[in-house]
Amino acid sequence: MSGTSEPTDLPDSLCLVLHGARGDLAARMVLPALYLLYRRGLLPRDWTVLGSGRKEITDDEFADLVHDALEEYSDEPLDERWNDFADRLAYGSDPSDDDPGTLTDRVRDLRDREALVVHYLAVPPTTFAPLTKALAAHDLLTDARVVYEKPFGTSPETFEELDALVHEHLDESQVYRIDHFLAKEGTQNLHVLRFANEMFASVWDREHVVQVQVDVPETLDVADRASFYDATGAALDMLVTHLFQTAAEVALDSPGSLDAGPVREAREEIFRRFRPLDPENDVVLGQFEGYTDIDGIADDSTTDTYVAARLWIDSDRWRGVPFVLRSGKRMAGSAQRVTLLLRSPEGPVEDAGTDAVSVSVSGDGVIEVSATVKTPGPDLQLSQGTAKLSLDDVAGGDPMPPYAAALHDVLRGDHRAFTTSAALREAWRAFAPLLGDARPAPQPYAPGSWGPEAADALVGEHGWWVR
Repeated sequence: MSGTSEPTDLPDSLCLVLHGARGDLAARMVLPALYLLYRRGLLPRDWTVLGSGRKEITDDEFADLVHDALEEYSDEPLDERWNDFADRLAYGSDPSDDDPGTLTDRVRDLRDREALVVHYLAVPPTTFAPLTKALAAHDLLTDARVVYEKPFGTSPETFEELDALVHEHLDESQVYRIDHFLAKEGTQNLHVLRFANEMFASVWDREHVVQVQVDVPETLDVADRASFYDATGAALDMLVTHLFQTAAEVALDSPGSLDAGPVREAREEIFRRFRPLDPENDVVLGQFEGYTDIDGIADDSTTDTYVAARLWIDSDRWRGVPFVLRSGKRMAGSAQRVTLLLRSPEGPVEDAGTDAVSVSVSGDGVIEVSATVKTPGPDLQLSQGTAKLSLDDVAGGDPMPPYAAALHDVLRGDHRAFTTSAALREAWRAFAPLLGDARPAPQPYAPGSWGPEAADALVGEHGWWVR
């Protein structure tokens, strides 16, 4: 398609260092992504995965750990090709400031053989800074690429501290801040849907859109990661990350081309247009009933398991249009959906329903167009009809899960689906009021419901599209 860039070539040789290789994130997301890339022939000709962590284990023990993770979390078969994959796995202990660990010599040896070194930090955010310092102390960051998981900071202050440290040792071009929502097929199709199709491009503004909803309700509980969740909550876990990023994708002004540079610049500019949240009028927090009964949760915890926020974007295209963002745990249903609710046209039809363009960004993605139509039959009665296009039905398509897509982009040096330091700084600026004294108290809601009823006021008469 005109305006897109050809992907850069994969390196001839790769050393991917998976820090936190024995952890839950590596098992559930990163290792299955690597195995899928391997089976599709999307890894370099010569590659090695070095698992690492604080505890020393043997290469064979690491291979057994990877096998167990793939058996549980991967959809790819563990057939005769597994043995070749396993032969490329090794393990070394992480360095500290004054101890090189067993990892350092292995990385240096592969780097000396001209392998591209990628450090993937699948570790708790509290260890980003000390691990970055340790890698720098032993000269393991030279010409390397480094992938940081979210959250990149937990406040404007901690973001600035981490950002300064990272830029002390790395150039921005070496840094990949992963937010897997940006790598989803559905999210990336927001650009193509809008910029390549006049029927959508012509209504993608405040003259035609009355409200935008970015909705990620979840039926999942938090009991299996209670301690992490209680220190974070829905707003920090979802709002300042996935929901803000997705809202920015919807709100982009035309970047001129879909090359990585223009897209990231357009994204930064939209984040600068985010108005700081108004916690008193535009934010509802919730906590599902029974949350404090979970082992590891304090009886007086005020952690939010639900957040709904009305975001205003002060750009010429979107000024005055509310972007309503919602996510929560133990809700009545699960979805990952972006919906543009369209204004009713002037004319003779007075009882038209709400027309909408809605994109599901879960799985491989689905595009839906809802329109007011005549009900088939002898009378002139109106109904709402919906046309659907599942992206996995597109001819020639071979969709990838978002972690596999993001990791493949790292190997090619493609930053398009990764956020920048400048964009995150603006995201924290807009989110900051919710960290202060104005933060509203979480309201209780029943498990299996749609959250606190007070959040309905944020969408008004239009109601939640996901319900």
